[in-house]
Amino acid sequence: MPHATVDGCRLHYRFDGPEDGPPLLLSHALGVDLEMWQPQVPRLARRFRVLRYDHRGHGGSDAPAGPCSLDRLGRDAVGLLDALGIARTDVVGLSLGGMLALWLGIHAPDRVGRLMPSCTTAYAGGAELWDPRIEAVRRDGMAALVDGVIGRWFSPGFRERAPEAVDGIRRKLLATSPIGYAATCAAIRDMDQRDTIGRIRAPTLVLSGTQDQGTPPERGREIAAAVPGAGFLALDAAHIANIEQADAFTAAVESFLD
Repeated sequence: MPHATVDGCRLHYRFDGPEDGPPLLLSHALGVDLEMWQPQVPRLARRFRVLRYDHRGHGGSDAPAGPCSLDRLGRDAVGLLDALGIARTDVVGLSLGGMLALWLGIHAPDRVGRLMPSCTTAYAGGAELWDPRIEAVRRDGMAALVDGVIGRWFSPGFRERAPEAVDGIRRKLLATSPIGYAATCAAIRDMDQRDTIGRIRAPTLVLSGTQDQGTPPERGREIAAAVPGAGFLALDAAHIANIEQADAFTAAVESFLD
């Protein structure tokens, strides 16, 4: 299991695809890990050098104690690219990963080609929304949150017709470090990129799920309206659109990156 150390934190990563393919960074959602992107990898790896990694506090990466920030997560991503010798990459991120894609477009514009922030928002609600979640996971662990998260992440129809996919995400959530989850919740709580996303100059496609409760399509349209030249696409899915509408999501990535 390969790791790179960035500012003292070991980050787990994985490459798929041809070594000489154009780099493509996939950034996952809160509470899961790089395996979230498995539905996309077989097709994308035919052409791209696909790089997936676990955010600090998730999967096979370290989970340092204490709160985190989106700036810290962004510097992790840049440090990982440095460690792996990647000068520039396209970026697809979903939820937390979409927030990170926006951060890279704002703060590391020379490191990104095209951006596809998906099922995400530039502002996630602040302390009133996130502090109770942080307190709950610190007190009772991931089991206290998982049912609510699953209910928001997948539409009722998908939960009924694809229980194995939903159970796989449930297991990932339950396996996530409560320390890492709480720290990353603090990063999302404190994030506000509404006044800075207008600085993004990378070609950008914003994707939303029409049934997404946490980051509804209005949030995606707000991002697309603020980023110069950005496009917008909505899929018939809830929050984890890359799983619920896997083929359509992958096709959107391929079309945009082409």
